[in-house]
Amino acid sequence: MMTVLQMFEWLEATPLGVLVRESAWGFPILVACHIMGIMLSVGTLVWFDLRLLGVSMTGVRASLMYRRLMPWMFTGFAIMFVSGFMLLAGFATNAYGNVYFRIKIIAMVLAAVNAVLYHRFTERRIVQWDDAPGPPTAARVAGLVSISVWMTVILAGRMMSYTMF
Repeated sequence: MMTVLQMFEWLEATPLGVLVRESAWGFPILVACHIMGIMLSVGTLVWFDLRLLGVSMTGVRASLMYRRLMPWMFTGFAIMFVSGFMLLAGFATNAYGNVYFRIKIIAMVLAAVNAVLYHRFTERRIVQWDDAPGPPTAARVAGLVSISVWMTVILAGRMMSYTMF
């Protein structure tokens, strides 16, 4: 069985990893796509999170806002994750030893857990608070945690850029 480091070494040696590292345009195009994916996904997610916190768009039902933003969020997340994986392929072994990469991965896992908990528990009772300008504590906590962990992901990602090379 391969260790994580061995998997990262294998990933970096793939044609994709070589392309990202050695082509003139591979890295800059991927970074641009990654940033646009972040803007689209996290930007719309924070908009929804601010509704969950009860500080923005309080006159709009949370369920309607989610339904309208969801296609944009998911499109952005798809772009962000695919481009992020491709960037990782180019510099996997550098990322492996980088503390900010580890912080970023932990924050992404926490974001996923927060989303699952929100959808599994809090959103199931949305009919009780959908129209309320001030959502219940569980919704507010989900919004605050979401904003916090995604800002951690973004900041750790930026710090990776300054500390890996």
